[in-house]
Amino acid sequence: MDAPGWTAREARAALGSVPHAVVDVHGSPGYVLADDLEPTPTVAHWAALLPTLDPTTMGWKERDWYLGPHASVLFDSNGNAGPTVWWDGRVVGGWSQRQDGEIVCGVLEDVGSEAKAAIDAEAERLAVWLGETRFSPGFLLPFQRSVSA
Repeated sequence: MDAPGWTAREARAALGSVPHAVVDVHGSPGYVLADDLEPTPTVAHWAALLPTLDPTTMGWKERDWYLGPHASVLFDSNGNAGPTVWWDGRVVGGWSQRQDGEIVCGVLEDVGSEAKAAIDAEAERLAVWLGETRFSPGFLLPFQRSVSA
């Protein structure tokens, strides 16, 4: 059974079927609808904890714009991502669940006290949501293992 996905031909056909414009996304080309060129309003700061192999983390060939220098720590040699910590649309660290259920996070850069508080609140929210549920990912990268130690 073939894995689902779009071929380059299908992607070009889909893009060609709508009016679009090419825009600069941190030095790389991006595509938007032709009538969607106005800047978007700034959103409130936000934190998120995404699981191992989440499509948001994994779904991009060019990852520098949201990953920065953290690829070697958060992805294995096959390109698989462990659980990630996000702040304002960028990956800034990783997380893990301890055997007692505590969600622990590690950040890989100075994100500031506001971000740290929001990340901690998100970890607590996730722990409450999971309740008694414990999980063990099929693989956990060394950074995430060290976070939960």
